[in-house]
Amino acid sequence: MTDNIFTAAMVQMRTGLLPEPSLEQGTRLIREAAAQGAKYVLTPEVSNMMQLNRKALFEHLASEEDDKSLKAYRALAAELKIHLHIGSLALRYSPEKAVNRSFLIGPEGNLLASYDKIHMFDIDLPGGESYRESANYQPGETAVISDLPWGRIGLTICYDVRFPALYRALAEAGASFLTVPSAFTRKTGEAHWHTLLRARAIETGCFVFAAAQAGLHENKRETFGHSLIIDPWGEILAEGGVEPGVVLAEIDPAKVETARKTIPSLQHGRRFGIADPKAGPEHLHLVRGSA
Repeated sequence: MTDNIFTAAMVQMRTGLLPEPSLEQGTRLIREAAAQGAKYVLTPEVSNMMQLNRKALFEHLASEEDDKSLKAYRALAAELKIHLHIGSLALRYSPEKAVNRSFLIGPEGNLLASYDKIHMFDIDLPGGESYRESANYQPGETAVISDLPWGRIGLTICYDVRFPALYRALAEAGASFLTVPSAFTRKTGEAHWHTLLRARAIETGCFVFAAAQAGLHENKRETFGHSLIIDPWGEILAEGGVEPGVVLAEIDPAKVETARKTIPSLQHGRRFGIADPKAGPEHLHLVRGSA
């Protein structure tokens, strides 16, 4: 299956307050990745702008149909003849809500799939950091899987990574690759980034592609960086630092089958219940496992 091997690239960005300079940064790094042989390129979450101020965010939001960044990235994918995966764009959903939407673009500039982030980052961190993503964004409701020339790919975004049932469902639906474009905070990244992403790879026997935002942004938010490419055994194939740049690795899809044959946990999932001894056996709580 050596003819099925391809190069994947994670574009690590430091998105700004406005879409135009962020597009310039993304375009430059995507071109750099393609020049190094990447056939699949992933950018981070909110590749077009990082705005914490609601008024400023909605002033610069566009609908999917009108968004200039999406149009430019579609043209770039067609020019470079690559599968370009824009980790997400902040787009207008309604007068009151935005949407955090990922786009998989084919080498003809065609939209292969889109995914709206399901899990909202509503968090109060030690030290005073607080985020209420649900105040501005409409959550998605549907998991998304799509086809690449090398296998199926499951689309997720950032905070989704803390909900392993989503990744198992994507793997059971045939995904060989899982994507986690992110804008992790430095604090949560230092604590959990590597562990969560390696766990998702090991649990599913999938490659995990995680392009990240990195560094101190114009909005004063600090993101963790360390974009990762992880193989189905949980080994880190490539890792970024804390500056914008490109991280590449050679991907052999045959490793998915090898990992799943070695530890076939996807086949071993069972339905089970949780018994409450205090309530008696008639109060068995059913839990949906794998069929």
